[in-house]
Amino acid sequence: MTNTGTNIGENIRNARTAAGKTQRELADDLYVVQQAVYKWENGMSCP
Repeated sequence: MTNTGTNIGENIRNARTAAGKTQRELADDLYVVQQAVYKWENGMSCP
């Protein structure tokens, strides 16, 4: 069984960096705190 949280986090990080955004900028766009984006990208939680 694979950890889908990691795959989702990798996808989020790849899309964010491809768009040239920081975690803070993405968080602001999504109306969440920067720590949420950090947790998503590091597989600690899922959106």
